Amino acid sequence: MGAGHASALHLPGNSALHRLPPEVKIVAAFLTVLCVVATPREAFWAFGGHAALLLALVAAAGIPVRWLASRLLIEVPFVVLAFLLPFTAGGPTTDVAGLALSVEGLLAGWNILAKGTLGLATSLVLAATTEPGELVVGLQRLRAPRLLITIITLMLRYAEVIVAEAARMRVARISRGHDPRFLWQVGATARGIGSLFIRSYERGERVHLAMVSRGWSGTMPELGSSPRSSSAQWWLGMVPPCVAVVVLGVTLWTV
Repeated sequence: MGAGHASALHLPGNSALHRLPPEVKIVAAFLTVLCVVATPREAFWAFGGHAALLLALVAAAGIPVRWLASRLLIEVPFVVLAFLLPFTAGGPTTDVAGLALSVEGLLAGWNILAKGTLGLATSLVLAATTEPGELVVGLQRLRAPRLLITIITLMLRYAEVIVAEAARMRVARISRGHDPRFLWQVGATARGIGSLFIRSYERGERVHLAMVSRGWSGTMPELGSSPRSSSAQWWLGMVPPCVAVVVLGVTLWTV
């Protein structure tokens, strides 16, 4: 279980962000997102400051902008919601390109779009500069709940197994004449999802039995063997949150 596993979100590198201990990066990312969420939606320039800070971190870590942009596409449903709010919300309206749009809807849509994008991008920077196993180590050092650590560790270990099982089931369905392009084949797809759930549940029961028979005590052992973070590393890691706090403080002072 302690073996390394590839991650589509991790980009190996040797930047200063990559070398920081995982617990430092987790705390820094959390505080930065907290500052973004606390920023008033009317402070447009403040979101520009947060975005500039994030772009500086992306450049420092050597993360390709195209890689980041492609993974930001996961928020497309929220973007659609943000663009629909000006047409559906009530209250006073304003003319934009000949359209009467709700002022409250425009602000609410901007709030979702700006904070959602910045928060997701911050999480992607954290994932890109930290291996999944190191994230678990960081949470352990931060004294996260033991049950949460166990769930995350098992998820990282068996997510690839479940994905591979789903791929094999898909190949088996196609070899038996299943064509996912046709609407009337949705029943077979739904049954396949149900079968995958049952198989995963049964696998989990077998894994738990094997763990108990080997002396499982209910808590994960310490996974990391790297040295603890130093004061200098904490000071370096807290630079981005401090910048975000300054931006937030100036915003609240001027609003």
